[in-house]
Amino acid sequence: MITVQNVSKRYGKYTANDDICLSVKQGELAVLLGPNGAGKSTLIKSICGLLRFSGIITVGGYDNRAVEAKRLLGYVPEIPVLYPMLTVSEHLEFIAKAYRLKDWQPLADDLLNRFEMTDKAAKLGKELSKGMQQKVNVCCALLPRPQAVILDEPLVGLDPHGIREIKALISDLKKNGCALLISTHIIESIEDNWDTTYIMKNGKVAAVCRRGEMPKGLSLEDVYFKITEGPQPAARNP
Repeated sequence: MITVQNVSKRYGKYTANDDICLSVKQGELAVLLGPNGAGKSTLIKSICGLLRFSGIITVGGYDNRAVEAKRLLGYVPEIPVLYPMLTVSEHLEFIAKAYRLKDWQPLADDLLNRFEMTDKAAKLGKELSKGMQQKVNVCCALLPRPQAVILDEPLVGLDPHGIREIKALISDLKKNGCALLISTHIIESIEDNWDTTYIMKNGKVAAVCRRGEMPKGLSLEDVYFKITEGPQPAARNP
């Protein structure tokens, strides 16, 4: 559903992404892990068509910058972006009109209810906390029923209920055949559902981990720190 082939992104002499290849199938949860500055957000913005890059990115077989690809893709950025003078309900109505959705109100109501935002429907974007803005971003991304969803640090700023609902939504989307690509620093948040993890370091994919191929006795966290920090010194006896 999402295919990235030999993608590079440079800012002057600085290379943020260096010849990256990855893919996410329908019903697959792929994860981007890496320290700050590894290039995760740059790659996500490139996939979503927000940055120019060299290489090829397709969504559902369409060039990622094509209208057809954008209709298939939902995106939840790390930093929530809302119109300050639109209410929560008006944000959802705007998305519905932009995508020419029909019979969208029941799904909008369900999403707001899941995130305990029903009583905030008349509040302006500028009146919401960062966590509430993030919830609205998630609702807007899912309203068109996308076949692929990208989430950049989706749990940052959320309360415990919001975190629980995001995890439940991710599980539901995966079961329904949605392709999911998640960038996160919180490894334990995806431990139960991940299928493929791309560990990034210095703008490159340093390792690809597949759940069924993990070395015996090693967790995803173990592999991550081995790749990003190198072998740890043995503990000394007192």
